[in-house]
Amino acid sequence: MSRIGKLPIQVPAGVEITVDGTNTVTVTGPKGSLTQTMDRDITVTIEDGTLTVLRPTNRPNHRALHGLYRSLLQNMVTGVTEGYEKRLEIVGVGYRFVQKGTDVDLSAGFSHPVVLTPPDGVEFKVIAPNQMAIIGIDKQVVGEHAAKIRAKRPPEPYKGKGIKYQGEHIRRKVGKRAQ
Repeated sequence: MSRIGKLPIQVPAGVEITVDGTNTVTVTGPKGSLTQTMDRDITVTIEDGTLTVLRPTNRPNHRALHGLYRSLLQNMVTGVTEGYEKRLEIVGVGYRFVQKGTDVDLSAGFSHPVVLTPPDGVEFKVIAPNQMAIIGIDKQVVGEHAAKIRAKRPPEPYKGKGIKYQGEHIRRKVGKRAQ
């Protein structure tokens, strides 16, 4: 058995899970609704507020999908109840985030303005001029957009200037030295 796949998922109060005939799982909660299409071999059962993911055989592809779909379903349940948040920090003289309605203006040493527009289901919030948060219910979308924003100006190893995740450690290089 997969160590992750065999763990049951506790469904909190206020969360509704439906599985239709095409093996599509819909999770609805206080923050919204998420949908995931599952492989036709993987079965999902709901009993007494507990969600269980089962696989038919021990073939390698079934074993891989077992843990994957269990993790995806757990992330969906967590997303519709608590939501997800990624925080970014910007380091550098004159580098900052500025909130303009739902959009965020990024000043990171470019000669042109960079406007970051959130997609549906994601919210950008500037906490301080050098910090912003990406908030949403879909863990994959939140992480993807945090990575795209970080890619605009990744941190460089000499002075550490750029956009990084909060708490991320940047490996520093010494640079040139006098002989």
